[in-house]
Amino acid sequence: MTKASELREMSDEQLALTLKDTVGNLFHLRLQAQTERLDAPSELRKQRRLIARIKTLQNQRRRRAERTANVGRAEDKAAAVVENKTATPGRAAEIG
Repeated sequence: MTKASELREMSDEQLALTLKDTVGNLFHLRLQAQTERLDAPSELRKQRRLIARIKTLQNQRRRRAERTANVGRAEDKAAAVVENKTATPGRAAEIG
């Protein structure tokens, strides 16, 4: 079982690979549960929870990246507004 702290230390690529493996493993467990008796039925729950942990972590990382990108855009917009305000009086002096 992979702990959340271990998942946080993984890169995005490692998380994606772990998610793919876990989804495949869950599929095989479900198939086995339908066709024969499972050795450890609790494995289904463990795999589902691991998938949820990975997806939660991926979503948190995606949202954090979007938030930092939005902050960067907001700073760019603020800088543009400041430049426009400081440039406007100069232009008015040139025109008038």
